[in-house]
Amino acid sequence: MNVVDLLLKLLSCKSLTPDDDGSLQFIEEYLDGYEALYVNKEGIKNLFLYKTFGNKKFGEGTHLCFAGHVDVVPPGDHWDTNPFVPVIKEGNIYARGAQDMKSGVAAFVQACKEVENFNGTLSLLLTSDEEGEGKYGTSVMLEYLKEKVMLPDYCIVAEPTCEMVFGDAIKIGRRGSINGYLTIQGKQGHAAYPEKAVNPLHQIAPVLDKIAGVDLDEGDDDFSPSKMVITDIRGGMEVTNVTPGSLKIMFNVRNSTKTTQEDIRMHIEKYFDGLDYSLTLTQGSYPFVTTRDSKVVKILTQSIEEITGIKTKLSTAGGTSDARFMGAYGIDVVEFGVINDTIHAPNEHTSVQEVEKLYKVFTRCIQNFS
Repeated sequence: MNVVDLLLKLLSCKSLTPDDDGSLQFIEEYLDGYEALYVNKEGIKNLFLYKTFGNKKFGEGTHLCFAGHVDVVPPGDHWDTNPFVPVIKEGNIYARGAQDMKSGVAAFVQACKEVENFNGTLSLLLTSDEEGEGKYGTSVMLEYLKEKVMLPDYCIVAEPTCEMVFGDAIKIGRRGSINGYLTIQGKQGHAAYPEKAVNPLHQIAPVLDKIAGVDLDEGDDDFSPSKMVITDIRGGMEVTNVTPGSLKIMFNVRNSTKTTQEDIRMHIEKYFDGLDYSLTLTQGSYPFVTTRDSKVVKILTQSIEEITGIKTKLSTAGGTSDARFMGAYGIDVVEFGVINDTIHAPNEHTSVQEVEKLYKVFTRCIQNFS
C-alpha cells in the first residue's frame, strides 16, 4: 500500500467527531512494529504508537512525534460526490477530510512505517476529538504521557498549513483566543423623554472606537497585533419608541504572548470608568510559539526546501489546533500539511501530488533528524 492508497482507505471511514469509525485500529494494525497505547475517555479514543530504533531504550536519543486527528466535520450539502467515498478526478482526491487532515495522517503514517533507522524514538499521537471540543482528546493523552515520562522532545502536527502552493508555509505557533462578554446597564424609558432614561447605547458611543478593532499590542516578529474584534451588539426590544435598559457586547481577541486577560480587563476599565457594566472573559486557547532556531523548525524547513525547492515562511496565523496542547507541555511543536483552501467546505479535496510530496517531506525530515 502506498501513501495515496492509505489516504483513500482513511477517507472511506465515516469518522465524524468523536467516532473514529475503526480508523485508529486500522492504523495500529498497519504499523505492526509499533507499540500501542490507548487512552479513552468519555467516548473519545486517543492512540499513541511508538517505536525505539537500534539498541536504544525509550528515552535515549531523540523522541520525534507526529500528531494529528482522524475525525472530521459533518459534510454538509452541495457535494458533487459522496463525501465518504473518495474519488480521484483530474489529479485531485475528493472526500471529507482530504485536506483536514487525513492527508497529513496518511503521509506521516506511511513515512513512519517505512523507516528502517532512527536515532531514538518515533511516535504518533492520534485523536478522534479535534474538530469537537477537544476536551478529552490530545490533552488527555499528553497528560498520560507526562505521568509515564514519555513526552516527546519534538512534534510535527500535520494540519493543512500551505496557502497558495505546497510548501509555502509552516506554523511555528498559534495565537490564543479570548472571548469577552460586556453588559452595560442603563434605565429603560420612552424615546420622547430621553432625559428620564439612561440609554446605554448613547453611553458607549463616545468610547466604542476605543474597543472596536483596536490593537492591544504592537505584535512582534512572530505575531501580528492582538486585535479586539466586536462580534455582536444587541439591546432594546426592536421598537422605535423605547430606549434599551441594557446593552450586551460580545468580542473576541486572538491574542499573542504580549496580551493577557488582565490586559484586556484593564483596557476596558480605562474607557468604561463611570459606566455601570460587567465584564466576563473566557480563554479557549493560549498562545504559544516555537523559537525559530529550534531543531524541529530548522529541520522541517530544510526538508521542505530539499523536496520542493521552496523557502517556506514561518507563520502563526489562523485559528487554533491541537498544537496548542503540545506547546503547553513545553514541547517544540510545528505544523505542516497540504494547502488548506477547501477545509470544511463542500467538495473538499487535495491533490495526489501534494500528498506524495508531503509523505516525501516527512520521510526526509525523519532522515535529517537522524
